[in-house]
Amino acid sequence: MAVTTTLTSLARPIIKLLEFFQPIALLGIRLSIAWDFWKSGVNKFQSWDSTLFLFEHEYQVPLLSPKVAAYLGTGAELLFPAMLAIGLGGRFAAVSLFVFNIIAVISYPTLNPVGVYQHQLWGLMLLIPIFFGPGKISIDHLIRKKYMEDTLP
Repeated sequence: MAVTTTLTSLARPIIKLLEFFQPIALLGIRLSIAWDFWKSGVNKFQSWDSTLFLFEHEYQVPLLSPKVAAYLGTGAELLFPAMLAIGLGGRFAAVSLFVFNIIAVISYPTLNPVGVYQHQLWGLMLLIPIFFGPGKISIDHLIRKKYMEDTLP
């Protein structure tokens, strides 16, 4: 009985500390993923001729013309990371980037093992906001708190 009480008294402050830092960790994960995708989108936008060349000759995007794929891919890498970073439609943005990430790997068959590993890491990191939401430091949380508090568990 005394051991259980001691363990509980030791665990409680540790759990409270971890719960305090959870929103900061979720924000850090969101910002890290968003930054990587955002940089790629900005790079595509700034070197548009190279982007079109890559989509025409290097990437093998199914079902879309290379030009349409270039526009959609660049747009996705600029829009969804911004949404994820501020936590607006956080789960939607994370799912969109998750799907985009899968398409990127499929469309680039000569991707080296380090690149595949990086995409796998991004995919795993994106699962966190998909399953847990963007956290308390997000616009989604503010919207939920103001407008949906009574209707959601």
